[in-house]
Amino acid sequence: MRKVIEGKLYNTETAEMVATDSYSHYGDRGYWSQEIYRTKRGNWFLCGEGGAMSKYAQAIGQNEVGGGSAIIPLTEGEALAWLEDHTEDSEAYEEYFTGIVVEA
Repeated sequence: MRKVIEGKLYNTETAEMVATDSYSHYGDRGYWSQEIYRTKRGNWFLCGEGGAMSKYAQAIGQNEVGGGSAIIPLTEGEALAWLEDHTEDSEAYEEYFTGIVVEA
């Protein structure tokens, strides 16, 4: 998936996928799937899709919604928060946030 947002090209084929998370299964109205990416320039973004009752829902007619997809740019802080909330992989924290994440 590719999308230009505020003059920046976000491309899942050229960025590095760092982690993924999902809920339910494809076809369920509440289903969603998200992948977090880091671009070669160090920018973060989410690529997600979901059903009609997910945050990715899109209008498909008058008073009707269906599933959809989106690319959402993230700040470094938002990316770190997403990783903390959606993955147990501490290696990702250590690799991408060496100056931020410290031992307790």
